[in-house]
Amino acid sequence: MFTTSQLRVGTAFMYEGNALIVQKLLGQRSGRSGMVTNLRVKNLVTGQTMDLGLDAGEKFDEVDLDTHTTKLSYIDGEGDNALYVFMDQETYEQFELPKSDLGDNAGYITPEDDVEIEITFYEGKPVGIVLPVNVTRTITYCEPGVKGDTSGKSLKPATLDTGIEVRVPLFINTEDKIVIDTRDGSFLERAKA
Repeated sequence: MFTTSQLRVGTAFMYEGNALIVQKLLGQRSGRSGMVTNLRVKNLVTGQTMDLGLDAGEKFDEVDLDTHTTKLSYIDGEGDNALYVFMDQETYEQFELPKSDLGDNAGYITPEDDVEIEITFYEGKPVGIVLPVNVTRTITYCEPGVKGDTSGKSLKPATLDTGIEVRVPLFINTEDKIVIDTRDGSFLERAKA
């Protein structure tokens, strides 16, 4: 059983009789009726994508998913039409997933990474991936760092080598390697050399 606060990118759950998987966290907002979490989800049966607003106290049943441990072999194409090809390291079987099925997770992986990735299957069809909690990425662009500001409380945008943008502390510079939490895209620390 899941609660709304436990839903992350790649989590599959039952909602109103439909098997859904979270593709993107769109944010939270609070109001008179309480906290509402906005998500982009995909129906595992029909393939339809929709935005969903869920109240904080809601509970959901888990969806049984099978998993295979793989590595990202290559990316075929560019942009939103890219196809991510994963290879099972034991059977050498390949699985293809469109970038749209990966949601935010596509911004944390490249074929050069030596990271094991679990592909989730629903009724024999690949539907998403589960990443390690922490990944190390290189910053390709951000505003210059501010000396002396090591508190980490103020944040600035930074572009990663995969093309996505994350928020980092002011003391981080271009070409720094950082560790990111893949569950919410937050900066954790500078990578150890």
